[in-house]
Amino acid sequence: MNVAVIPELCAEGQILAEVNGCVGLITLNRATALNALSLAMIRDITTLLNAWKHDAAIQAVVLLGAGREGKPAAFCAGGDIRFFHQAALAGDSALDDFFTEEYRLNHLIHNYPKPTLALMDGVVMGGGMGISQGAKLRVLTEHSKLAMPETNIGLFPDVGGGHFLGQCPGHVGEWLALTGQVLGAGDAIALNLGDVFVRSEHLPCLIEALRHGEQTSAEHVVATVMERADLAPVSHFADQCDSVSRHFSQPDVAGIMASLAAAPDAWSQETLAALRKRSPLMMAVTLEQVRRARRMSLAEDLRMERDMVHACFHLRPGAASETVEGVRALAVDKDHAPRWNPARIEDVTPEMVQAFFKSPWTAQTHPLRDLA
Repeated sequence: MNVAVIPELCAEGQILAEVNGCVGLITLNRATALNALSLAMIRDITTLLNAWKHDAAIQAVVLLGAGREGKPAAFCAGGDIRFFHQAALAGDSALDDFFTEEYRLNHLIHNYPKPTLALMDGVVMGGGMGISQGAKLRVLTEHSKLAMPETNIGLFPDVGGGHFLGQCPGHVGEWLALTGQVLGAGDAIALNLGDVFVRSEHLPCLIEALRHGEQTSAEHVVATVMERADLAPVSHFADQCDSVSRHFSQPDVAGIMASLAAAPDAWSQETLAALRKRSPLMMAVTLEQVRRARRMSLAEDLRMERDMVHACFHLRPGAASETVEGVRALAVDKDHAPRWNPARIEDVTPEMVQAFFKSPWTAQTHPLRDLA
C-alpha cells in the first residue's frame, strides 16, 4: 500500500510521521542521541496525536524509535538532560515549557481514545517510559531495557512515574524509583510495565507490515503484532520479591538503607551500594512522591510532579540545584562524582522534603489545571 509521509510537521526532522491505511506511525528520529526527547519532538508528537484524534481515517497509532545500523536499539532514552543543564544555568523559560508540555503529552497518551502501540525495543528510560506506559499495547523484545533512573541525576521519576510505579505490586515501585533498576522484558511484563514479547529478529517484518501492509482496522493493527508475539523470557523478579518487600517497606530512606546494611546477602549489599551513589535529598523526595501518588489519579500525580520539578530547578537555582549537579557529573563533566547537598541521608530534614510538594501556583493558575 502507499504510505503517506507528513513533511509539513516535524520540521526539525527529529520526528517522522507516516500514515498507512488506518494506522498512523510516529518514529522518534534522533538515533544518535538514543532518541532522547527534545521540546520540538514533544510538540510534534502532541500535534500529530491531536490531529489524528479527530481524523476518522486513523484508527490506531504506533510509536517506535529509529535505529542505527550495527548499534544497539533505543526506543527513547529519556529527556534531553544536556538541555536541562544548559537551560537551568541560563534561566531559559523553555525548561518550564519542556516539562509542562511533556507531562501534557504523557496525559494525552494515557487517555488517547484510539489504540496506541509502543514498540519498546532497546533502551526505554525516563521520558521514554512516559510516552510508552500509557500505550494500550506495550511491545518488548529481548533487547528492551526499562528503567526510571532519575535519582542518578538528582531528579525524581517524573513523566507520571509516581502513577505507573505506584501501581506495581507491593513495594516494587519504591525499589524501582529509588534504585533506577533496569528491567528486561520478562520482569517488565511480570510487573505490568509491558504487555507483549516479540523477538527482535521479527521486528523488521512487523514494522514493514505496519508501514506497508494492508491495515484496515485497529483490530488488524493489533493482530499484526499479536501474530508475532512469543512467550516472554522468564522473570527473575521472584528471586528478589521477598527482599524488596522487606527492605523497601521501611518508613523512610534511612530505614531502607539500614535494613539493607543489616542483610548479609549480595543483592542487599549491591542495592545499598547503588543507593549510596544517589542524591540523599532526592531519594527522600522520591519515596514521598511514590507513596503519595498511590492515592492519586494520573492527572493529580502529573500536577504534583510539575510542582516538584519546578522545585528541582527553582528552590536552589542554577548550579546549586541537585538536578543540575547530577547532570553535570553524569553527562557534562562526566566525572561521575556529584557533590550532593546534603551528602548524607541523616542530614535530610522533613522540611527539605516537604518543600518539593508546595505548589508555586494556585489551583486556578496551575499549568496543568485542566488535565482531567
